[in-house]
Parts: sequence; C-alpha cells; structure tokens
Amino acid sequence: MTESLNVFEHLAPLDWGVFAAVLLITLAAVIHGNLRRRRMSDHSAEADLLDLLLMGRRLTLPLFTATLVATWYGGIFSVTEYAHEVGIYNWLTQGVFWYAAYLIFAFALVGRIRASEARTMPELLGGMFGPRSAKLGAWLNLLNVLPVTYLLMLGIFLQLVFGGSLILWMTLGAVVVVSYSTFGGFRSVVFSDLVQFTVMCGSVVLVIVFSMTGFGGIGWLRAHPEIPAGHWKPLGDGIPLSLTLVWGFLALGTLVDPNFYQRCLAAKDVKTARRGILLATVIWIGFDFCTTFGALYARAALPAAEPRSAYLLYSLQLLPAGLRGFFLAGILATILSTLDSYLFLSGTIVAYDLAPEHRKGRLRFHHLGTVLMALIALAAAAFFQLRGENLVGIWKFFGGYATACILVPLLSGYIRPGKIPDRVFVTACLSGMALMTLFHLFRTRTPFPDVEPFYFGLLGTLPPLMIPLFTKAR
Repeated sequence: MTESLNVFEHLAPLDWGVFAAVLLITLAAVIHGNLRRRRMSDHSAEADLLDLLLMGRRLTLPLFTATLVATWYGGIFSVTEYAHEVGIYNWLTQGVFWYAAYLIFAFALVGRIRASEARTMPELLGGMFGPRSAKLGAWLNLLNVLPVTYLLMLGIFLQLVFGGSLILWMTLGAVVVVSYSTFGGFRSVVFSDLVQFTVMCGSVVLVIVFSMTGFGGIGWLRAHPEIPAGHWKPLGDGIPLSLTLVWGFLALGTLVDPNFYQRCLAAKDVKTARRGILLATVIWIGFDFCTTFGALYARAALPAAEPRSAYLLYSLQLLPAGLRGFFLAGILATILSTLDSYLFLSGTIVAYDLAPEHRKGRLRFHHLGTVLMALIALAAAAFFQLRGENLVGIWKFFGGYATACILVPLLSGYIRPGKIPDRVFVTACLSGMALMTLFHLFRTRTPFPDVEPFYFGLLGTLPPLMIPLFTKAR
C-alpha cells in the first residue's frame, strides 16, 4: 500500500457513480421531508413551529434511532486519528464512558424531559429554574453545538478527495449543508439522517470485513511490529489518570447535550425515546469496534501516513471498485449527518431561544440564524486550523466548556426539583465559566499546569449550589 494523498488515483468510474447515487438519494430524502412537512402542516403558527423544530413530535423508533446514531457520531476523522495514536484506549475514552452516559440518560432523564413538553432544551431550563437560566442555557447550548470540528472535517475530506484549498472546501460545504438543512425543517434532517445512517454503518463494517479476510484477525494485529505494545493497554500507555477522567466527565456531557434533548422531545412517547437510546447504544458499540480496529489496520498497513488521513487512504486501497465509492459516501455521510443537525439546532437556538418574542416561530429568522452560526463556525474552524490545533483538542475545548459549566447545575435541578432558584443556576454557571476561563489564560503560572481546565469549570459551579441544595427553597 502507498501513503499517497492523491485520492483520485484510487477511484474508478464505478466509485464515482456509487458516490453520486448516494448523494442523490440523500437529496431525495431531503425533498421528501420538505414535501411531507408541507402536506402535514395545518397552517397554524403553533403547528408549523412544532413541525419545524420537532417534526410534530411524531418521531418513531426507527427514525429516532437512525437520526440519533447518525447525528451523534460525526467525528470519524478525530476518532480514527486518536485510535491510530493511542490504540484501544480510544475505545475507553470515546466508547465505554459514553455508553454509561447513554444508559443514565435513558433510564434517569428521558421521562422527565418528555414530561416537560418543552420544545427546546433552553425552554426546559426556563421551566425548571427561570427565564434567566433559559437565556444563559441557550448561550451555553450554542457553544456546545457550534460545529467547528465537523466543518473542519468536512473541509479536510473534500480537500483529500478533490484537492485545492481547505478554506474553500469548508466554505462550499457550509453553503450546501445550510441550504438543505433549512429546506424542510427537522423532518428533512431526520430523513437525510436515515440514508446517512445506513451508508455510514455499512461503510465501516465493510472495512473491518475486508481487513480481517485480507490480513487476519486481532491476533494478526497484535503481532504486527508497526502496532506499539502500548496500543493494547486499555488505560493507555503513560496517559495521566486526570486526562482519562476528563473524557469520563465529557461523556457525561450527553446528559446536557441539546441534540439528545431535541430527539427525545421529538419522539412520539417516552417508550420510543428510551428504547431508541438503548438500540442506538448497541449500534454505537459495533461502530466503535469498527473504527478503532480499522484505524489499527491502517496503522499497520500505512505506518508512514498522517494519522488524520491514514484510515481513509487505507480503506480506499483495501476495498474493490464500487465499494470504494460507497465507503467515501459513508465517510461523507458520517460528517454531514452531524454537521446538518448541529447547524439546524444552532439556528433553532438563535431563532427560538434567543430572539425577541415577536420573532419566534418565523421560519425566515430560523434560516438567518443558521446562516449566521455557519459563518461563525467557518471563521472559528479557519482560526483553529491556522493555529495547527488537532481535531480532538478543538472538540474537547468547545464540548468541555459547555459541559463543565452547565452539567452540575442542571443535574442538581433534576435531583432536587425546586431547590435551585433562577439566580443560583445563573450564578453557578457563570462562576464555572469564569474560573475555567481564568485557568485557561493563566494555566502556566499556576501550581497545576498539567491539570485539565475542565475540572476548574466543574469546581467553579459548586459553591453557589451548596446552600440551596441543603436548605429550603424560597
């Protein structure tokens, strides 16, 4: 195999045909979603809004599972890059911790979320704590769903396939995604996710099947000299425990992730949402197996390749004509299914949760909000790319900030309903943000330069919560 970055040389006309066919089927799904939305609308403002944001709360089990799996697993390059560098430790940090969080969400939170009848997560926060908590929660949610990493991954993918400028491909990709994700509301996002779910899962399974039949099983990998011995240590090779625990806390970010909330609020009932999360967890376990070991096969076969692109190049050289095009479509689907959902949700937060009351429900303003967030994400992606930040680091920064500052206050509200006043929730979140920001700025001057800033964000939220948690709420 060769470490050449020229993807074109690995593709046959049949591959381009399959790749184009998958894109056309995805487009057809978007159009179908838009037509269904128009047919099912009763033309009342309230019904139109509910259909735009939550598909009228008609999300069935197959659709719920497909859109949740597709949306939640967009970091294909960051995951395979990390597995290439650390081995099966990747499965702990990007898998096991998260499975535990999914189970907690399914059994502890789904019922309470659906009982709220809220339309967005910030609206749910407003019902639990008060209006200022809703606004602050909206800003933190916006930070959480700003799709910087996924837009960067889309640009990297298109650059690898077609060559040219990374910034140009990120811009063109953003234009396409904004266009179709605003076309038919949440319904179009869900139907496109169904196609993307099928292709992305099929593509990673193909890589593992052809790898095992062509080279050998796990025993072949363990004996391969290009795979360091430390790659087989579940807790990593020389990785600090504090960093491992950060990934555990980040996984708990699932409990405050607006995409999970949106899909649970869109499900037709509690049973659908709970069963959908459990079924999705089983699928994620299989997907993580395929990506982790696929990255290790890539390291063994292409030891000199860049970790970020090794999995893609290995798979293109491994698979036969036709299936290479299907695999490429699967990689693109993995990225797009998350990017479109994040952009759609960010537009929802701007238009519904942050806009003045008289603008709520206006489809046009939702589109403008989505465009605005795409521009901000594009600028941030370009900034981090110029700084040479890796994908995992960027994702950890944005996800960590939002999770650290809202996790404990929100869970406190679930554990002790009515005990946390509006001002206390706001104070706790702002306190966490302030302490985390200060540590980011002055990290090298503190006695704890190796401690992750995430911990300071969590600690900063605790003091304001102590008194109301253990006294009677006023």
